[in-house]
Amino acid sequence: MSTEQCGVKPLRRVQLGLKRLFDILVSLSVVTLGLPLFVILAVLVKLSSPGPVFFVQERAGKGGKPFRICKFRSMTVAPPGHQVTRWNAAEEARIMPIGGFLRDYGLDELPQVLNILKGDMSIIGPRPRLPAQVKDYDERQRQVFQMRPGVTCLGAFQGRRSLPLEARIELQVQYVETWSLWLDLIILARTIPVVLRRKDARDILPS
Repeated sequence: MSTEQCGVKPLRRVQLGLKRLFDILVSLSVVTLGLPLFVILAVLVKLSSPGPVFFVQERAGKGGKPFRICKFRSMTVAPPGHQVTRWNAAEEARIMPIGGFLRDYGLDELPQVLNILKGDMSIIGPRPRLPAQVKDYDERQRQVFQMRPGVTCLGAFQGRRSLPLEARIELQVQYVETWSLWLDLIILARTIPVVLRRKDARDILPS
């Protein structure tokens, strides 16, 4: 029996189970303790511009399976049929004042705890992208679909949103190839100060 069969795969399954347990416990704590903040942010978004409180969009998840991601809306409502896969000045102009604040501190991502509880996402993992953006991934890049997409990722403290798209994808692949619980702890510990400093905080996708 090979080394992989004896130990590596069972150990990875245990680690993935612990990762899922951590996701659930943290998400339940955020929902319970952060409910007043959720309400306040929802009211501020609603008062900022006409439209829904939440932004819901289809993204590619584990196994490439599409799921619907949920965020606090940070931009004015786009006209019917509007689609964008690359960030540009016109999209930047649609960010509401409260939306800029939400994005800078990552607060627009808070509703994703619901995605985590459903099992669509993890706290840490490759960032989920639009189905149209992943259809041309090569075999190595498709490794990102081996794990649940995350709210934060390896690129969160390595340039965050100032990184070119190709560099972000490479970091996502590296995360899957080198994943361990220890790596998740490092990412979590190094992401928090970057977010608090509001460094490179603007996204390349609408929300």
